[in-house]
Amino acid sequence: MSAAVSIPSGSAVPIRFIKPTVPPLEEILRSYSPSFVEGSLTNSDVVALLECEVSKRLGVAHCVAVSSCTSGLTLALKALSVQGEVILPSFTFFATGHAVLWNGLTPVFAECDPETWTIDPADVEARITERTGAILAVHLYGNPASVEELQQIAHKHGLTLIYDAAHAFGSTSKGVPVGGFGDVEVFSLSPTKLLVAGEGGLVCTNDSKLASMMRAARNYGDSGSYDPQLLGLNARMTEFNAAMALPGLDMVDRKVARHNAIAARYTTLLAGIPGLRFQHVKPYDRSAYKDYSILVSPDGFGMSRDELAQLLLSQGITTKKYFHPPLHRQKLFARFGAESGIRLPRTDAISDSVLSLPIYESLPDETVERVGLAIRRIAS
Repeated sequence: MSAAVSIPSGSAVPIRFIKPTVPPLEEILRSYSPSFVEGSLTNSDVVALLECEVSKRLGVAHCVAVSSCTSGLTLALKALSVQGEVILPSFTFFATGHAVLWNGLTPVFAECDPETWTIDPADVEARITERTGAILAVHLYGNPASVEELQQIAHKHGLTLIYDAAHAFGSTSKGVPVGGFGDVEVFSLSPTKLLVAGEGGLVCTNDSKLASMMRAARNYGDSGSYDPQLLGLNARMTEFNAAMALPGLDMVDRKVARHNAIAARYTTLLAGIPGLRFQHVKPYDRSAYKDYSILVSPDGFGMSRDELAQLLLSQGITTKKYFHPPLHRQKLFARFGAESGIRLPRTDAISDSVLSLPIYESLPDETVERVGLAIRRIAS
């Protein structure tokens, strides 16, 4: 089938790619009102309560709320005094790499596993040199990275281990919630995530010294003495953002269950179609399925990923290419990637064929069916 082929969309209602579910406004305002009346609008009682509840939920000693996952990752690298090179996946959202560049560190891009699409521990170890300071892994789409293997590698080589857990609030590995792995894990609470604060991030760690440094770092580096102890940022979370996230904690389990149900239905609907592949989640892991993505092979499927996306759009079905192009082929990172001779064939193959389908907890079953059957019709 060529790109010239089109399928009439009829009068079907367009399907949004994402639609965040948030608590009722009156519930948010009930949490927020005391801070508003008191005039404590940033980093006050509601933020502290959110931090406490997240720590209990994830079984971690410390949670530090920040303005975004990006600021959390940036400040964590600074607070941990990471130097030299940082090994990270190229197949990730560019904010992962931005945190490295903002700290003046050198990104070293590693391959992703061909089945899970998360960073490949074997390739990570192969790229370690005397200049390596840290490993920055990603729980891609909510699928936990290989936490045990990465921990063994980090311990063996004396490296800091950081997780970009932006997608993974609600994910587990061997029954253990994502949040307490490595030296630190950083979540995102932006509107595309399962726990939503409008904007915001959560830095989780069992290291009390790091937690103390992060509390200073989010406040320009000042711990209260008006004499900053490190180069920080204004990365505080507002009380309103915390008030949105706090009641959302009770919704996370239902959201994860719904996302998993949608993912399972998509996989059933699309199974057996030549040229389509799915992300593998290990049997002992549970993905939050922040995103559900497929790989489209032109040879088997009969058209490219881009052609499929265009045909779906003509039927009112919006998709995304998460994440294309990979970091090593982007302008900001090219001198550390493609221009320096780095070749990541597995990453390229996955990034060039990945297509993310609509998935959110309010997506009706009949809409999931519509998307899946539209792809089956195009394939046939």
